[in-house]
Amino acid sequence: MNPSATVTNGTTTVPKLDRPLAFYGTLVHCLSQSEVEIAESTLLLVDIHGKISGLHKDVKQDQMEQLLSEQGWSTETVPLTVLQRGQFLVPGFIDTHNHAPQWTQRGIGRGHLIMDWLNNTTFPHEARFADPKYARTTYASCVEGFLKQGVTTACYYGSLHGDATKILAQICLEKGQRAYVGKCNMNRESPDYYRDASAEESIAVTRDFIDHVRTLDPKFELVTPILTPRFAISCDADVLSGLGKVAAEDPTLPIQTHFNETPQEMEITKKLYPEFNSESDLYEHFGLLNERSILAHCIYMDEYDMSRLEHLNCGISHCPVSNTTSGTFGVAPIREYLRRGMKVGLGTDSGGGFSSSIMDAMRQAFVVSNAKKLSSGGADKSLSFYEIFYLATLGGARVCNLDETIGNFKVGKEFDALEIHTGGKNAGVITLVEDIDSTAKIFEKFIMSGDDRNIVKVFVKGRCVKK
Repeated sequence: MNPSATVTNGTTTVPKLDRPLAFYGTLVHCLSQSEVEIAESTLLLVDIHGKISGLHKDVKQDQMEQLLSEQGWSTETVPLTVLQRGQFLVPGFIDTHNHAPQWTQRGIGRGHLIMDWLNNTTFPHEARFADPKYARTTYASCVEGFLKQGVTTACYYGSLHGDATKILAQICLEKGQRAYVGKCNMNRESPDYYRDASAEESIAVTRDFIDHVRTLDPKFELVTPILTPRFAISCDADVLSGLGKVAAEDPTLPIQTHFNETPQEMEITKKLYPEFNSESDLYEHFGLLNERSILAHCIYMDEYDMSRLEHLNCGISHCPVSNTTSGTFGVAPIREYLRRGMKVGLGTDSGGGFSSSIMDAMRQAFVVSNAKKLSSGGADKSLSFYEIFYLATLGGARVCNLDETIGNFKVGKEFDALEIHTGGKNAGVITLVEDIDSTAKIFEKFIMSGDDRNIVKVFVKGRCVKK
């Protein structure tokens, strides 16, 4: 196994692979929002830079040596993984909304309205990240836990602490996870013990964090800083305008926040910012709403907000577990977003959501879409089995503007992938695979009843980060 990253003089570099990789067998991936490919007898090749250099379909085993030789490789010099029946590759899962500090509070505070939950459960917990030792221990467990479950890319909200968020970025690099990491900006509507001292400090700590990540990972090969106003309630106009200035100065930086999450949140936002008729107008005014924006929840949407997000090409993080298990039962209009061709992915919203599993998010997205079908009188049809897989992979890549880099197995993309085994003594309680099952049926059994025990290897940029 290659090391995920090497730290030299404070800078982390992602090394080349020792050798190329080759896989022969079945892979499953999305070619688009509406097209899933199940390719059997396929030879997939990964070069030493972690990129997919070849994808050959309908290959007979006696043809593999010739195909390898065309790359200057051979089975003697390149490790070849032959996938058996019930084993296959899928792209790595992408979690587009995740609160890393809430790793140790998952499942706590169910049924409370958002502001009560924040003040009584979340803020006291996140305040503990002022302690670097606590931050390192918790974040190490968090990143390992998500990698174990196949999350190769995560969009993390950190706490408000700059030093703790630097630790989170460092751990993502050390463990080899692709991540967007943001220092959480919040200078009002929270307890005195847990808020930025001022707008100036909030922006200064943000800038310092961005500079720190540039020293760690100068090309943002794995970790990218992301601007993270918690939500408009927690940020005054000076913080939002300061972040908008940072976003304008560096158009490569992504942005993340919560958007139209609950009626309570929307009502308070309106009271704090009465000059704006909508959250889309508010964030657009401050320069924080564009194609780089990742907006969590987006549940209670009128035509105006939806049209603005569509026009500005914003990304939407659908968090069906937290949306339906907090103090309200929120059903986001995902079918309408997809109908309009908008960018939609899945988020665990871990902490707000009780589960850190993208597989659980996929299943709940299907359930919630059934609720939407009923409430719309059938106008919004349920999400299909393949559409929830799209949201967890290529859809999430689009939300993060990484769909030219990851999300499926097209040649030239980086190899972020999961090796799935649905049988054997360590397969867990997945639905039993039978001799009569087609590959499509086996894949469906994995998505609907599998868990992290079926994810036997996880690759990020070609490097095995779980084995």
